[in-house]
Amino acid sequence: MIVKSYRDVKEEPVKIEGVENTTIRWLIDDKTGPNFAMRRYELKGTIPRHTHPHEHEVYFLEGRGEVITEEGKTREVGPGDFAYIPPNEVHGFKSLDTEKPLAFLCVVPRNRGKTTFTTTC
Repeated sequence: MIVKSYRDVKEEPVKIEGVENTTIRWLIDDKTGPNFAMRRYELKGTIPRHTHPHEHEVYFLEGRGEVITEEGKTREVGPGDFAYIPPNEVHGFKSLDTEKPLAFLCVVPRNRGKTTFTTTC
């Protein structure tokens, strides 16, 4: 069993073209979890619309933001909201507050496919 604070996990900038002002912490990484990985994102900018062949579950912890849908529509989210994103569905995220980041957990399968960015938000 592993029990830690997210603050004990190294925070790293997300280095993907088009992703702005976003950090990630691999809370449960691919070496730890045999089936799933859990990541904590803190977003002060945008993760452009993208797709990948795996599902993922998202739970919003802090801040205010938007989930951008396949059609380019937005849905405002905040603490306590969650999203299920099926495989191959186009989606993105945007922070609505430049002072307080949109923080969320993202659970993905350990065996993931490639992420493809489709368009900017």
